[in-house]
Amino acid sequence: MNKVLKEKLIEAFSSVLPITVIVLVTSVVLVPMPSGTILMFLAGSALLVVGMGFFTLGADMAMMPMGEGIGAQLTKKSSLALALFISFVMGLIITIAEPDLQVLAEQVSSVPNSILIVTVGLGVGVFLAIAVLRVIFQIPLRLLLVGFYIVVFVIAAFTPGTFIPVAFDSGGVTTGPITVPFMLAMGLGLASLRGDKTSQEDSFGFVALCSIGPILAVLFLGIFYRPSGADVGTSPVPKAENSREVVLHFAREFPVYFKEVCIALAAIVGFFIIFQIFSRRYQKRQLGRIAVGFIYTLFGLVIFLTGVNVGFIPVGHLFGSELAASPFKWLLIPLGMLIGYFIVAAEPAVHVLNKQVEDVSQGAIPQKVMNRGLSVGMSIALGLTMVRILTGLSIMWILIPGYAFSLALSFFVPKIFTGIAFDSGGVCSGPMTSTFLLPLAMGACEGAGGNLMTDAFGIVAMVAMTPLIIIQLLGLIYGRSMKAAARLIEEELKIRKEDDISGITEYKYQEEDK
Repeated sequence: MNKVLKEKLIEAFSSVLPITVIVLVTSVVLVPMPSGTILMFLAGSALLVVGMGFFTLGADMAMMPMGEGIGAQLTKKSSLALALFISFVMGLIITIAEPDLQVLAEQVSSVPNSILIVTVGLGVGVFLAIAVLRVIFQIPLRLLLVGFYIVVFVIAAFTPGTFIPVAFDSGGVTTGPITVPFMLAMGLGLASLRGDKTSQEDSFGFVALCSIGPILAVLFLGIFYRPSGADVGTSPVPKAENSREVVLHFAREFPVYFKEVCIALAAIVGFFIIFQIFSRRYQKRQLGRIAVGFIYTLFGLVIFLTGVNVGFIPVGHLFGSELAASPFKWLLIPLGMLIGYFIVAAEPAVHVLNKQVEDVSQGAIPQKVMNRGLSVGMSIALGLTMVRILTGLSIMWILIPGYAFSLALSFFVPKIFTGIAFDSGGVCSGPMTSTFLLPLAMGACEGAGGNLMTDAFGIVAMVAMTPLIIIQLLGLIYGRSMKAAARLIEEELKIRKEDDISGITEYKYQEEDK
């Protein structure tokens, strides 16, 4: 077995194991589940490990070099309009191709799927072009974030309340396993050619800005359609009585996700081929490596999505509904926090982000620190979500102060941490959120007798918000420790200088005495 692939599989196994153990223990102690459902969950967990291992390897080999190359090439174009057009088209294509967006569209039946998907794609395309402009003209990220989020909350005041959680969820859902590696690499490639002091900081922030576009677009869509309830489209939860039915469920869904991922990657491959024809950037050996990487990405993503959709959705829904309907419903809060802490490691795009953060910061921000910060953020998000479900608290009471605090922090932390933090918000809300945590929230909401649109939806928004605060607080601590270290070094150099001067003076006196 390929050594790198083996390492990826071991990393994936260690990421999926904790959440698997938590669900199994809970199913024995609190929420008894049918044996067929547990078998589907275990099979899904195994597929998650294999899929994540191949996907992360494929992203390293194909998506990252491709995004970095396109980003670097954009800065060489003499026509700014052409660079912006390419960015817009690429943002539109990869968003329409994102599998997680299909899941969200299916659940909002008040708006036709095609209209919702194209609207979100246009939002991402526009803001990807804005992200390119920001890097080219070196516009501070925090100023754009403050300005655009003010616009978001002003527009939200005129949007039907039942549609607001869907709008904020769309911002997290669109930054999934296909878009994140590409955007992160594109930002790195675009900023790296500048080579100035701020290029490292500007390599982050693409995911952050592209998460705002869908929110604004869907808020405007809500105003235009004026949906009275933004109905939820629910799909039946698959059941299995024996191991044969478990296998049949996975075999039945595998071609569906294979088709979805093929369509998604075909759009990106087509764009890459056109890019290569005109730019001639990659050599034959590089193209061969990228082609193999695309195959790994296809294989890994199909297995991952099949495992998580078939194996995790029924468990999440049953877990939430049974526990919320029991006398122990308040245990949803600590259990949700525990699940949130460990489930973030199972998001495939998180590993891509953490690796790039460590590489760009030259080890100053290690992957372990990022993992710990994201885990804490996800834990808080799940705890707050369960509080909302059980109490009916409006999501705006959390989002407005949360975003206000995170945006205020951006003026006090090192700039690179602002980009990393707001990118992390989009990265954390991937397929594990839409296929396990969202069904968990919907099941809990049904069990507690709440409103699905106002209480269950919004979990993606919560997951996308809390890392903004946690990672920036880490940046605040990091910045202070770096300043303290710099002062110590300065004081030590001053002492050494004084010692050297006194030594020279003493030597001079000795020579004069002689």
